[in-house]
Amino acid sequence: MPRTIRVLLAEDHPIFREGIAEALGAAPDFEVVAQAESGEAALEMAYRLQPDMVLLDISMPGMGGIAAAREIAASAPGVRIMMLTVSENHDSLLTALKAGAHGYVLKGVSASELRAITRRVAGGEAYVPPALAAEMLTELSHPHPPDSLAELTARETDVLKLLAQGLTNREIGEQMHLAEKTIKHHMTSILQKLHVRSRTEAALIAMQHRAPIRLDRKY
Repeated sequence: MPRTIRVLLAEDHPIFREGIAEALGAAPDFEVVAQAESGEAALEMAYRLQPDMVLLDISMPGMGGIAAAREIAASAPGVRIMMLTVSENHDSLLTALKAGAHGYVLKGVSASELRAITRRVAGGEAYVPPALAAEMLTELSHPHPPDSLAELTARETDVLKLLAQGLTNREIGEQMHLAEKTIKHHMTSILQKLHVRSRTEAALIAMQHRAPIRLDRKY
């Protein structure tokens, strides 16, 4: 008899949440142990119930799915995390993975596909939609000038490294004690100097060239 996968489901739209719960519950190897309407509730339930899997809607009021994933990964490291989203945005994907998500699933999948993907992620695999994975690999393979990172200022370098950790502009600003508008200005400069078109490509370059972040710098 297959092992039962205990699932915590977090989704703020009741109809969609009930549909997912029904789709998973239709299979004997799934048990939806709790349902949450917010990231805050999902975090509390994940810590208390220690499910095998947490399925998080990426966009929820209050603490969103990505912030909840980051907190759950830190407080309940044994729990597998999968994001549910309609977004095919590369930045959202990269941010989710950096936050600790093990899977990234588009809401258009069928019930049988959702069950199959959830089983794979619960079993220790990672999952990204094939089309998105192919595009990410293509971006990663794009050449960039080897000395482009050297053109960044100290502040821009720290912004880039925090970006690679999956932080938003607002979160980067909080860490560096700078306004979000200032971070956006630096991000524009970073993209220009690295000769890339998106935050995703910039973050991939940073991940290839890891360096310590100096938040104690006096700019």
